Order: sequence, then C-alpha cells, then structure tokens
Amino acid sequence: MIAEAGLALLWLAASLSLLQLVLGAAALRPGNEPLLRIVRPVAVAQGLLVGLSFLTLIWLFLRTDLSVKLVAANSHSLKPWLYKFAGAWGNHEGSMLLWVTVLAVAGAGVALFERRLRQDTLIATLAAQAAIGLGFYLYILIASNPFERLFPVPVEGNGLNPLLQDPGLAFHPPTLYFGYVGISIAFSFAVGALITRDVGPAFARAMRPWVLGAWIFLTLGITAGSYWAYYELGWGGWWFWDPVENASLMPWLAATALLHSVTVLATRAGLRAWTIMLAVVAFSMSMIGTFLVRSGILTSVHAFAVDPLRGAFILGLLAFYIGGALLLFGLRVRYVKEGSTFEIVSREASLVINNLFLSVILGLVFIGTLYPLVTQAMGREISVGPPYFNTAIGPIALALAAIMTIGPMLRWRRDQLRALAGRIAAPALLSAAVLLLVVILAPGTRWLPLLGLAFAPGVALASLAPLWGRNLRRTPLFICGMVVAHLGIAVALAGMAADSAFTQETLIAAHPGQTIEAGPFTIRFVGVEPVPGPNWTAIEAQLEARRGAGEPFLLTPQARLFDSPPTPTSETSIQTLWDGQLYVAIGDGDDQGRWQLRIWWKPFVTLIWAGGALVAIGGFLSLLGRLWRERRFKPEAQALPEPQEALA
Repeated sequence: MIAEAGLALLWLAASLSLLQLVLGAAALRPGNEPLLRIVRPVAVAQGLLVGLSFLTLIWLFLRTDLSVKLVAANSHSLKPWLYKFAGAWGNHEGSMLLWVTVLAVAGAGVALFERRLRQDTLIATLAAQAAIGLGFYLYILIASNPFERLFPVPVEGNGLNPLLQDPGLAFHPPTLYFGYVGISIAFSFAVGALITRDVGPAFARAMRPWVLGAWIFLTLGITAGSYWAYYELGWGGWWFWDPVENASLMPWLAATALLHSVTVLATRAGLRAWTIMLAVVAFSMSMIGTFLVRSGILTSVHAFAVDPLRGAFILGLLAFYIGGALLLFGLRVRYVKEGSTFEIVSREASLVINNLFLSVILGLVFIGTLYPLVTQAMGREISVGPPYFNTAIGPIALALAAIMTIGPMLRWRRDQLRALAGRIAAPALLSAAVLLLVVILAPGTRWLPLLGLAFAPGVALASLAPLWGRNLRRTPLFICGMVVAHLGIAVALAGMAADSAFTQETLIAAHPGQTIEAGPFTIRFVGVEPVPGPNWTAIEAQLEARRGAGEPFLLTPQARLFDSPPTPTSETSIQTLWDGQLYVAIGDGDDQGRWQLRIWWKPFVTLIWAGGALVAIGGFLSLLGRLWRERRFKPEAQALPEPQEALA
C-alpha cells in the first residue's frame, strides 16, 4: 500500500496545484480580495503533500520493493544503500518527481516567507508557479507514473546503470534541479509582475535571492558534474560539449546575465524590460534542457532513453509556458517604465555589455546544440563538436573576461575615461607581464590558451577592486561575495587555459614490468590482478609513478564489469599534486600480454574546479549578505508599492 499512498499524495498535490491556480486567478479580480488569504496556505499544503510523495518513493527504493515497476527496473537488492537512495532520482520517472517536488516546495517557501512584494503581485506569482507545476503533475500522472505496480513480481531487480553508481549521483542531479527550479521561481515572479504591472525595484529585490540561489546551485551542479564525468568516463577531459552538458550550461549563462540585470534593477531602477526578458529566456533554457534529456532524441551518457511521446508532451509544455510568457510580455511591455538612465562609461553600461556577451555565447551554444538535431530530422547527419564551440565561443569568452576586468573599477551612473585608465593600469600591466612570460617560457602555445593565461591574473587583480581602500571589517558581506565569485572565474579561466596549453598525453600498449615516460613522470607498470567489488569484478592495474627523485606513489586504474546489469566500465586513477593531476586509465589487454594504458599529465587542471567552488562560495556569501542586510533594514518598508516607478 506504500506505492498507492505515494500516488494518492501525488494526486492530492496536483489537485491543490489546480486549486492554487484557480484561486490565484480569481483573487486578482476586483471584489475577490478575501481569496487572497487562501492562496498561501494552499501553496504550503501542496508542497508538503508532494514532498511526502517523494519521500515515499525513496522509501520504496531503500526497501527494494520489486513490486514497483520503477524499483525493479532501476534497483537491486545487493546494491549499496547510497545507490538505492540516490537511485530514486537516477531514472526518468523519479527525476521528474524530484523536479516537481522541488518546484512545489520552492513555491511553498515563497508563500511562507515572501513579504517584500505587493500582495497582488505575490498572488499572481504563486498562480504562475501553480500553472508550471500543474503541467508537470499531468505529465507525471499521465505519462510517467513512478508508482506503477509490476505483476508478476520479479525475483530480482535489473540494477542501476553502472555509470550512475557513484556518489556523484547523490549530489549532481539534485543541485541542478534546485537551480532549474530557482529559475522557475524567477520566471513566476516575472510573470506575476507583468500581470500586475509591478516591475520595479521591490519586485527585483524579491526575485534576486531566488535568482542568486538558482545560480549557486547551477554552478555547484555543473562543477560537480564536470568532475564526475572527468574521473568516471576515462576520456581525460573535463568538458565534452555533450548536448546534455550544454543543456545545463545554457540556463547558467542566462541566469548569470539575469543575476547582473536584476541587481541593476534592484539597486539602480534600470534594465526593467531586459530583466523580465532574461527571466523568460532563463526558464526557456531550463525547459529545453528538460526536453533534450527526456525526449529520446539524444544518445548520450547523460540522457534518459524514453518514449519520444514523452518528449512531445514536454515540448508542448515548453511551447505553452514560453509562448504564453512571450505573449504576455508583448502585451504588457508598454507598461514597463524605462527606468534610470546611465552614461556609456559606467558600471551599468559594463553590465549591459557583459549581458550581451553572455547572450551571444548562449546563442552560439544553443545553435551548436540544436542544429544537428534539426538536420537529423531533415535526413542529414551533421556533427557539431569541440572545434565549433572552442573556435566560436573562445574569443567571445576572452572579450567577456576583458569586460570583467574593467567592470568592477567603473563607477555607477557615470565615469571618466582618464580616471578609468589609471585604475586599470595595474591589471593590464600584470596581464602583459604574464603574456610575455608565457611566450618566453612556453613558445608555441596556441593563441587562445595563451590569452586565457594572460587575462586570468588581470581578472583576478581587478576582482579585488571593490575592496581597495575599504575597511574590510565594515565591508558588506555581499560585496565580499561578489569579489570571491569574480576571483573564482579568474581561477577557473587559468585552469582551463593551463589544461589546454600544457596537457601531455601518452597512449601505449605496455607489458607488465615495462617503464613508461609520461610528462615529468617515470612510471613502472607493475602488473594486473583481479579485484572483487560489492556488485562488480575488476581487472586492476598497478603502476608505480615517480617524479624526478621524489617519493614513488601507486596508481590503480580498473576495468570493471558490473553484474546487474552486465556492463563494462573504466575506473580511472588520479594522483593530485600541487601543480596538477596525473591521470591514468586502463583499456583492454591483447593476446601478447600487453595492456592499453592512457596517461595524461594535466598541469593546474584542479584550478577549474577550485574556481567553480569559489564562484559558488562567493554566490553564497552574497546571498547571506543580501538577506542579512534586508532583515536588518526593515524589509517591510521595501515591500511598499511603487506606483510612480512601476507603471508607465
């Protein structure tokens, strides 16, 4: 009866979503003001019910209830408990239930804690959130029921995809979903503000924490997913421009632009229409990502291979939500006041240019991701891979880095070019010195990583500009967070450029006992031996590596064979040093007793993920700082209507 209880809770939550939508729409009509007090409790109850439904699914996985079709297809009684727990969302149906759970719980959070918006704008926001949730409830209940029973009950389950049997499954998908859903909240805020014509600083201050939270989780999810693929797949790379990877990158790019835009609106009352449009674009990208992963049109290690009819359902939802939002934007944009003006030499102008570059990168990723799918539908197979993305996006990313160097040093509203030139002299000289140093020490470095290595220290130094001349003890926490986040971008840029410029790869078929030279390392192939695991067996290679006269260390890459389902995988062995990583993967053996070994020396590659972590930490500090500041300075005063600013 546990599965039936979970399904009943899901139906009740869907019913409350419909009720929330109807009550919210009715409450906005004149004369129905008493209904305003009912919408909040309904939103909270909906979040509670769907949360209990998802906990029910997790319980079914933990106890390996094979009478549930989803559990039988994606679990096994001998799996470690962590993969039973995370397996609840390591499949199509469970991941969609997680999606709608986070969506509803976030809506409940808005209903409980949001006090900065006008009441009618808040109710319109909750109604928009209910409309999004209702579509996904229908999708789950009609096409993707996670609680469907299976008769007869099998003796054992099929097990989880071995590529997903990793601790990363417990962290990577939920963080991405929190990010996607945070963007949906921002979208609902934008729709609510358009409905009530309340596009002003108070609306932006209310939306900003949700955008910032979504951006933090997307950053964490993308960073963790990159490292997971890096060590799990054994390809030696940290980003492959896989369509589903791009599907997570596109919302992050849009959310980054939205975060800067909503900050300008909240603090300077500018970029009103642009902020609304970016909220729509960001949510569109998250919906497109959902479609790509679950439509069955992609063959990817990240994608769920499902019935294309499900993809058509999601495509219909995407068209309805985004088309409706764009129609509403077109009808109401004339009521959105232009906002405060600024000069071309100002921090606002640098943020606009920043957003334009981010939008161009987003467009290039979007085209490169979807164009092959369009041509495939027309009967032509075209592959768009790293050469396109690196060539098209690399120069624009470097231009974006240059803007990041200048932006923090500009003043709001208006600045002077002569004064700006004096401020950027130190970062510019530092970048020029690094450029010259790399040219001398590493001649032949390709121009794109060369410029990346040169720009990174300049961006790092410029990111500290908001702290120059300040008393650090009195500096607001959100400013410190901004500095840390921008510093993280510089660190990640340095890691990407170093990996591209200096990685050394060695591919060899080696006999046990053979010595291999790989980069600055001497590696002795000791041999191979069988190793048993909890639900797999493996051939493990043992390699003793030494750098110069240093102490040796052992590397143990494995070629695993999982039992349920029977699947071969490669487990890399990575030694992290202060200046990079030695990365080894083992391939197949041959009839001459040789084994294929793939060895990479990747200088400073760890800076990529260190930078991503710094970006997320900076975002978290900014979020704490903003929330503390608003609590300290009477947020109820910020929620007052702004009729003169919000309406044309």
